[in-house]
Amino acid sequence: MQLEQLTCVIEVAKTGSFTAAAHNLHVTLSAVSQSISNLESELGVSLFVRSRIGATPTPEGQVLIKKAFEVVAKANELREEAAGYANTQHGELRLAAFPGPLLLAMDAILDFKRDYPYIQLDISEKGIEQIMDDVRHNEVDLGLVILSEHFQHKSGGLQIGRLLQGRMVVAVNRNSPLALSKSVTLDDLKHEGLVLYNEDYLTGFMERYKSKLDPSNVLFYTNNTSAIVKAVRDGMASTIGLNFSFLNEPSVRQGEIVTVNLEIENMDPVHLGWVRAEGRHFPKASELFIQKLKYRLEQFG
Repeated sequence: MQLEQLTCVIEVAKTGSFTAAAHNLHVTLSAVSQSISNLESELGVSLFVRSRIGATPTPEGQVLIKKAFEVVAKANELREEAAGYANTQHGELRLAAFPGPLLLAMDAILDFKRDYPYIQLDISEKGIEQIMDDVRHNEVDLGLVILSEHFQHKSGGLQIGRLLQGRMVVAVNRNSPLALSKSVTLDDLKHEGLVLYNEDYLTGFMERYKSKLDPSNVLFYTNNTSAIVKAVRDGMASTIGLNFSFLNEPSVRQGEIVTVNLEIENMDPVHLGWVRAEGRHFPKASELFIQKLKYRLEQFG
């Protein structure tokens, strides 16, 4: 039994004609007839009733033709999946990410480009609201964002997937007294100078807990992550963020900056996640990248 035989069977069943099947498959009529006859002999079953007006599946043929459809579909699925893993895969991936996740994803990005050098990769760093808009308007294929209850209310038109659960931390200079703590509370930060990334999630966090965190303690908000890292590394201030935003930060890995868990009661779950446009074709390159990213994130546990 060969796939070519099953393909002939399927085409005859679809067209109701050996001649039409031969035309669609770009082979001779005798080739289609011989292929199906050989298969019928092998199976010991007649698949079609031939007549001058065409070919009609026998009762047994109806059952077996359905199985042939399934086999050929699985074979095509296997070919597509294998082609997706080949390093000759071509295409484009437009990726946008919130700064912390982008740094965390860097190893996966390098893995991806090593394994799929012919896929063009375009990466941009943006705020979460902008990423959502760009994905909806097909300006970005895939976005890496923070998923929270606040996000759910704005996720219309988007398909989302969770990658890694996060928690709030305080990043402090290694010489700060807070660096010796396993965890701190908002009360512990009442007199702590802060520099914060200017993004809706963090500004919303500060607004929710303004009774515990004095806004006057915020030295500045900025979209420049290098400025925040420098301020913390130099001991000028601390910063608040999600733990996965710091996992791949060089200053944290080198011990110049220490992250301490921030204990907050009744805080809603937060995740690092991906978003894509709902109802739109998901490029194969996006699926391949998500697989790479999941593999890398599993190492962070």
